[in-house]
Amino acid sequence: MITRKRLAAGVCALLAALTAGIAFPVAAAAGEPTGGTAPQVDLVLDVSGSMRTADIDGGSRMAAAKRAFNEVLDATPEEVQLGIRTLGANYPGDNQKTGCKDTAQLYPVSTLDRTEAKTQVATLSPTGWTPIGPALLKSAGDFTDSAASKRIVLISDGEDTCAPLDPCEVAREIAAKGIGLTIDTLGLVPNTKMRQQLSCIAEATGGTYTSVEHADELTDKVNQLVDRAADPVVTPVATEGAGTCATAPTLKSGLYTDREEFTQQRWYRVDVDPGQELRASVSVGADRAVNPSYGVLLRAVTVHGREIVRGEGAGNGRTDVISTGLRYPKADSDDEDAPAEAVCLQLTNSFSAASGVKTTPGLPLELTVDVVDAPSKASDVASFGLGRGWWLLGVLILAGFVAGLLWGWLSRWRVAVWRTN
Repeated sequence: MITRKRLAAGVCALLAALTAGIAFPVAAAAGEPTGGTAPQVDLVLDVSGSMRTADIDGGSRMAAAKRAFNEVLDATPEEVQLGIRTLGANYPGDNQKTGCKDTAQLYPVSTLDRTEAKTQVATLSPTGWTPIGPALLKSAGDFTDSAASKRIVLISDGEDTCAPLDPCEVAREIAAKGIGLTIDTLGLVPNTKMRQQLSCIAEATGGTYTSVEHADELTDKVNQLVDRAADPVVTPVATEGAGTCATAPTLKSGLYTDREEFTQQRWYRVDVDPGQELRASVSVGADRAVNPSYGVLLRAVTVHGREIVRGEGAGNGRTDVISTGLRYPKADSDDEDAPAEAVCLQLTNSFSAASGVKTTPGLPLELTVDVVDAPSKASDVASFGLGRGWWLLGVLILAGFVAGLLWGWLSRWRVAVWRTN
């Protein structure tokens, strides 16, 4: 009996594996990496008075930062354009209004002159306040090529001291511009409040946060982030969905970013020729505190409002991103002059803001649109989602049914023989 159960379980597992391999083919890439322009990185360094504290490997935080910068400058790839901005480096006084303007471009974002950049870093001395928000605003304007991939690496040992300008809100405003700018943050010997603030800044732009307590860790992490900037990436295109299908922007295959307010609807249009398949997916990020129980709905409808297909995603609790997608194959036509079909994509979310949380700007979203050649029979995908592999699944089901009948008949025959003997 045990042997029979194991055999049956093995057959079921094999059938499941074959079915999964057929039912979920690999999706085509929706965009191409950008590599035509040099990637740009702006290192933003906190040079406030607290950087004098000597608690990193027996030396000061400033000494660890200088050492890390010098090693990073030596290792920066030739194809990366790099700049350096400081905050709190020049004003030593007690006037907060003046101290919160203390941010300067130490070295412009450009082709790197390692000797000149190291000379500028050597002049730094811990001085003043910690205007993180103003520094991020200025840094966002340091980049000289709008088409290049852009990354800010912020290194700080304390939270912002320039309230009410919240650096997390500044990061959200930067992300809302749709300029493809990522902010990574590193916290030197962090406390809870600083960790929360730097994490929020990074999450708002799709970046990362890292706690650092040793000089080698700082060097390795900054090097890693600068090297990452040199990797080819798909740069999203900023778009703005409309309130109705009739006024929606027409999108081509690619990756797009937008903002959607709580419970808002956004509409986009895609032209699908006969014999093509539309593949669309969307991810909505909860970049602030939201209430539990939420969802995302993506619908493909005709220009007359008839639903074609939909994709839904839901959650309950706290998450950073929720995603869904859909596929719509359009049957081929014998008429070579058959017009393309305008398909409207409707995106709706059911997020709601927690008490006291700002609802603007809207939640960040990424929309992937891909229009590819459809399978030979579009109805196969529409009915089964299996492409041309549905027949093999049918054969497997039939074979399993016949095998089950034979197994049952043999079992009954053996029992009958046993009773007779």
